[in-house]
Formats: sequence, structure tokens, C-alpha cells
Amino acid sequence: MADPVKTYRQVQAEETRIRIAQAARRLFAAQGYGATSIDAIAKEVGVATRTVYSAFGTKREILSLICDQWLSAAGAIERAGQVLAIEGPAERLRGAAGWLTNLYAAGFDVVLIFEAATDESPETRALLRSKLAGRNQVMDAIIASLESELRIPLKQAQAVYRALAAPGVYQELVDESGWTPAEFERFVADSLERQLL
Repeated sequence: MADPVKTYRQVQAEETRIRIAQAARRLFAAQGYGATSIDAIAKEVGVATRTVYSAFGTKREILSLICDQWLSAAGAIERAGQVLAIEGPAERLRGAAGWLTNLYAAGFDVVLIFEAATDESPETRALLRSKLAGRNQVMDAIIASLESELRIPLKQAQAVYRALAAPGVYQELVDESGWTPAEFERFVADSLERQLL
């Protein structure tokens, strides 16, 4: 039976992976995903290039960890469960707006990195599609949980939520126009309630 206690080398390797992902996130946000090389990431972290390759293999694997860390920091899965447990339809839609706002506020830089990386290889596009599919499934499930309360067909209602969640909407209102995340959340909540119920 394997010893559940991690060795010092395993802990050190995990810490190195996290440092690499954090450095890559900064560089991807500043320079763009495509323009950032593994060499640049290694230099930013202060490790050999081969260390980055041995920890991840590809930039795509780094991007995957960055996404997972972002979703974990945002508590995306736990918060979605809390939203689905809300009783009243209007309150559940307000919870849906809060879930989205929290997700973006916890790491909108990651969303922008994802958008910039969509021009990359087919493998990178497939990774991004799979990560976005998870977000869309949660959003669709929240709206589907209110199907009997909706005043428009379910597919249309889900499309309305996804449209409000388009990264360009948050970017325009919060980054460009200076809205607070709370103002964005109120806008999404009011829009969902007005359009769907």
C-alpha cells in the first residue's frame, strides 16, 4: 500500500507547477498566449526551460491548470449548487447573475487569455471548447431548473443568459465603462428577470 504522505520532492514539484502556472498567467495576460514562449515562462519563474517541459509538456497543459485554478478560486461548482438550491425563481436568477459575476471577478484575465488562445492549434481549441462547455452546462442547468416559470421557450431563455455572459459584455461594462462588479451583477439579474419571468 502506498504511503499517503507526499514526499518532499512531490511537494516541491507541485509548488513548481503552481509557480509556473502563475507566471504563465501573468505573461499570457500581458503578452498574449501565442506570443508567450515556454522559454519566457521559464525565465519569468527562474527555472530551466526543461523544468517547464517536464512539469507540463505544452503551453496548453499550463493553460488547462490556469483554468482549473481560476474555477477553484471562484468556487464555481459549489456556488452553482447553492444557486440551484435557491427556492424562488427571481431569487434564483439573481443567484445566477451573482454566480457569473463572481466567476468573472475572480479571473477575467483568464477569460481574455482563453479568447486570445482560440486562434491556436486544433488541440488548444478543443481544450478551450471543453472548458467552456462546463461553464455553459452550469448556466443551462440553472435556467432549465426554472423551465416551468419561464415566459419564453427554454432554449431562448438559455441563449439570453449566455448572451449576457458573453465576455465582451463584462469587458465593455466593467473594464471599459467603469461599472463595479456589483453594478454588472444587478444589470444581469434585472435583465434575466425582465426577459425570462
